[in-house]
Amino acid sequence: MDSDQPGSSQLFQRSSELGRSEVSSNGGRMPASSNLGMSEFDMSSPLNYGTPSGSSVAPGSNSTPMKQRPDVGHLTNVRQFEVNTDQSTRIDSEYDGASNENRLVIWGTDVCLEDSRERFKKFLLNYKMEDLCPEDHPGIKADEPFYFQKLVAIEYVRNNLFFNLDSSHLKEFDPQLYRQLVNYPSELIPILDMATNEVFYEKVATPDAILEHQIQVRPFNVDRTKSLRSLDPNDIDQLVTIRGMVIRATSLVPEMSLAFFKCAVCNNEEEIEIVKGRINEPGVCNRCQTTKSMRLIHNRCKYIGKQIIKLQEAPEEMPAGETPHSIPLHAYGNLVDAIQPGDRVNVTGIFRAGSIRVNPRNRNVKSVYRTHIDTIHFDKKSDEMLKRDEEGSAIDITPQRIEEIVKLSEELDIYDTLANSIAPSIFGNEDIKKGILLQLVGACEKNLSEAGRGKVRSEIHVLLCGDPGTSKSQLLSAVNRLVPRGQYTSGKGSSAVGLTAYVTKDVDTRQLVLQPGALVLSDNGICCIDEFDKMTDSTRSVLHEVMESCTLSVAKAGIICRLNARTSVLAAANPVESAWNANKTIVENIQLPHTLMSRFDLIFLVLDPKDEAYDRRLAAHLVSLYHTEKEDVNVDDRNLDQKLLRDYLGYARAMVKPVLNVEAKTELINSYIRMRQVGANRGAICAYPRQLESLIRLSEAHAKVRLSDVVDKLDVEEAMRLYREALKQSIMDPKTGAIDISILTTGISAHARAQQAEHKNALKIVIEREVKGQTVKAIELLSIWRRFTDEAVTTQQFDLAVQALESDDVVARHGDTIRINSN
Repeated sequence: MDSDQPGSSQLFQRSSELGRSEVSSNGGRMPASSNLGMSEFDMSSPLNYGTPSGSSVAPGSNSTPMKQRPDVGHLTNVRQFEVNTDQSTRIDSEYDGASNENRLVIWGTDVCLEDSRERFKKFLLNYKMEDLCPEDHPGIKADEPFYFQKLVAIEYVRNNLFFNLDSSHLKEFDPQLYRQLVNYPSELIPILDMATNEVFYEKVATPDAILEHQIQVRPFNVDRTKSLRSLDPNDIDQLVTIRGMVIRATSLVPEMSLAFFKCAVCNNEEEIEIVKGRINEPGVCNRCQTTKSMRLIHNRCKYIGKQIIKLQEAPEEMPAGETPHSIPLHAYGNLVDAIQPGDRVNVTGIFRAGSIRVNPRNRNVKSVYRTHIDTIHFDKKSDEMLKRDEEGSAIDITPQRIEEIVKLSEELDIYDTLANSIAPSIFGNEDIKKGILLQLVGACEKNLSEAGRGKVRSEIHVLLCGDPGTSKSQLLSAVNRLVPRGQYTSGKGSSAVGLTAYVTKDVDTRQLVLQPGALVLSDNGICCIDEFDKMTDSTRSVLHEVMESCTLSVAKAGIICRLNARTSVLAAANPVESAWNANKTIVENIQLPHTLMSRFDLIFLVLDPKDEAYDRRLAAHLVSLYHTEKEDVNVDDRNLDQKLLRDYLGYARAMVKPVLNVEAKTELINSYIRMRQVGANRGAICAYPRQLESLIRLSEAHAKVRLSDVVDKLDVEEAMRLYREALKQSIMDPKTGAIDISILTTGISAHARAQQAEHKNALKIVIEREVKGQTVKAIELLSIWRRFTDEAVTTQQFDLAVQALESDDVVARHGDTIRINSN
């Protein structure tokens, strides 16, 4: 198959029958009919028909320049649709007095230039929204034309010249024009641009108005929103709306749109338009007729900013047992960097198919085409998820909703109401839900660079551990559905590079690029990790930096960088013995490194109480969820609906920045001192500076829940209560029943550490008194120790004592033999 076959230009027809066309002899740049004057075919039209001699100023716009639309493409592209000549598909020319035989129709389509332009003008000047919601469209009046008011807003603001068009409105007003928009977007969108600019300069703009460039229409919300796997060849060159999750975005790539050539002999200049990414170099100079004398002048060429984005099916929309599909998106202009990896978006664009060359050195192409989407509009899916503020700017909440949120925050039990509204189908676990609530709101980010420390994290990390079947995974799923940039992963199915980043080769540039993992994709979100205890040591090791400094350092394949991973971690872990062993510490039960566990602000122990009264209440709650009679379902009327909950938490996180007052500072200091003094008598440590910082974060989050600008004493008291409830079981020494934070920081309790010291000293005395030679068998030394002590010494205690003596350079162990070092 040859890509240079004839018929690569857009032709026109002047006929009342849409199926009959005339091919001009000049390649389709002008209609074949000789009686078509220049007044009928306007070369200054914003429609780019592939004639580089056209004017670059929009009609009726004084000096407002045009701006090329790479998202729509060039109208020189061939369209091979069979034109239907049925009466139902014909266009009635009701807007002008021209007869059907004098209408200008784009070849291969049923799009009439004048009719489509007049139809869209009528739409702009007459369409009114009957069900207009003032909260969604502030400042828009329901009794006036909807889109005409938006044009008036452009005249006052003039900083956003992109005109968003809801396609459902066009379908409601003019189904014929909507069908043409979906089937022939490359031809119709430039016509909509032309009509919009004419209405703007005729009805809205002042005589001396000059815009940066012409207004560009960006349609969205196509009636049939598709998933990635439902795209098929019938959708090629049509307008589609798809949904998915962004997993990768390249940097800005310059793409040449107009090539400038200069003759090396006579200095003749010639501009060649780029079609389908191909530069057609002139073989002969038009002036001196010298062959192969034209040279490309790069600094005189025109370029367009382009970004290639990889869109993948969202995990919640993927069929069971299937692998996710993905498709590349091409974004141009101000759509570059409009979305980031991890965003869930609805994308409206033109589905394209491009040929693939068999060999880069020849023009033969394969019969299998590569597809992509030329993006026209992005719509972030934030309405159904918790809104997040990344740059400190205002979030998209209407004033009426803000007033409702502020009024709701004045209720005394708002803290309990919000906590109960998180996963209301899960029975009990009130303190756990409150901890997750504070994690969703987060603390205030602080920059202590002047103090020599840098940024202090505001993310709160929560760990759920305990018996299986206690709704830990359901809580993680509920939180993942609530946040927009959340990622849900399982510890057994995750690798270190899957959580962080891995190096891959870009398909287009063939360069090595970083593919972000779950932690980077959930930046400014929550990463939910189930089966946390089943992760390998190499996978868990990458979490240390992320959970403390909220960054991720990467040095792979010559790529050295530090990525932002401002991620809150919500993890769930099960004990190694399936059921929780009360005689072991939390480190022994779930076998996680103590250095990693100490980074969690809250560690909740979720146990099955095995109480008849509790079991009866739990069973009644579960049965009520499946009960058919609605009046008997046990539902708490105080719970907020999920949309209001998302708006409340999003507003609290983004707009409330509380500071500590004097009383709160004093209470924090006193609480920390009391925690330090609890185990001072027995040699145990119950608090470190890391625990004090956790209390500060929890106090700030509780103040944000109340929408308070000041952290009061009651916020510190609630943070201290929640911290104490969360840790009183997880860091309790099973031998003594006392709270010991050193279980998390060192892996063993103070009591166990003292016992190990006693065993080390006892074994040292036995070696000095009873061992005569330089070497001794390990089993023989254990037998000697057991004879000289009344305590039942286990093999594990013996091994720990030998290791302690090895660190003191008293003995050296080689397999089953222990060598005594001479003093």
